[in-house]
Amino acid sequence: MNERIRVEQVRLIDHEGNQMGIVPTREALNQARNLDLDLVEIAPTATPPVCRIMDYGKFKFDEAQKAKESRRKVQNVGIKEMKYRPRIGDEDFNTKTRQVEKFLGEGHKVKVTIMFRGRETAHPELGKKILDRLVERLEGVAKVESAAKLDGRNMIMVLGPDKKKSTSKPAASSAPVPSEGEEVHNAEDEKP
Repeated sequence: MNERIRVEQVRLIDHEGNQMGIVPTREALNQARNLDLDLVEIAPTATPPVCRIMDYGKFKFDEAQKAKESRRKVQNVGIKEMKYRPRIGDEDFNTKTRQVEKFLGEGHKVKVTIMFRGRETAHPELGKKILDRLVERLEGVAKVESAAKLDGRNMIMVLGPDKKKSTSKPAASSAPVPSEGEEVHNAEDEKP
């Protein structure tokens, strides 16, 4: 940038983006100073190097804003974990499954672990039944990204949010649903 450019000649691009051709570096620097701007080397490996007349401070600010905006648009997808036991009760299963559904709704992946202890390790089919029940319950919300596999004393399965199924759900009607024996009156149907 500016005096740090050590080559004799540069290919110059002016502040409006027009190519000025090959110009001595001193002349390019004088043009930049007359416009109260900076001479910035944008392609140092070219022969001769390409330089542009621009406001370097504004350029850096704009680049930082673009980077900040792109970071804001990126969705943080984390992996949450939910642990089940082979002999889990129905209410515990329902509670944990609702939590898994919440995680998936937020866009996270969920690692489901069935923990076996003692003699339970001899019956991995019990864990497989729970995972199958979970997948059946979350049909339309989740897709299996990694099938159930036994890893020592644990059986592990990874679920991910199913975007195509969750976005294609029909919108619920906002009209009130009458209960048995009740009529719904619309204000439009009544005349004054």
